[in-house]
Amino acid sequence: MSDYKTNVMRILDKAKISYKHYSYADTDAISGVEVAAALNQNPDQVFKTLVTTSKSGNHYVFMIPVEKELDLKKAASAVSEKSVEMLKLKELLPLTGYVHGGCSPIGMKKAFKTVIDSSANNFDTIIFSAGKIGYQVELNPHELSKLINIEFKEVVFQA
Repeated sequence: MSDYKTNVMRILDKAKISYKHYSYADTDAISGVEVAAALNQNPDQVFKTLVTTSKSGNHYVFMIPVEKELDLKKAASAVSEKSVEMLKLKELLPLTGYVHGGCSPIGMKKAFKTVIDSSANNFDTIIFSAGKIGYQVELNPHELSKLINIEFKEVVFQA
């Protein structure tokens, strides 16, 4: 582990929230599934952060396991919207301050309602982006409520 700290790690330190951090910067991992493999972690426990937009103009953040797909109907229902769609890639950085592949629910430019797939409750901790490509943090998902507005709901396609 390097001593490198991302902004997300500094925010967690300041809030006195305990976490582990991982780096996969020295691997070729790109997708969330590859990242989970590079870190030798259970892909059901490694979450990706997705940003959506609704017809009403509101933005929502969804955290789901890396192997899963966001069910847009369930996602819309979870945030009481008629529909949501994925944010266009070019809008991600200006809206959140993060690039694709390094998007974290912590430390976004604005506070957005965040829904974590209820499967997170199957684990004591979940792993997600530390806000920079190559870095992940692991913490209890319920600890996130100290920093951001979160809810747990089922929002992924069920096989």
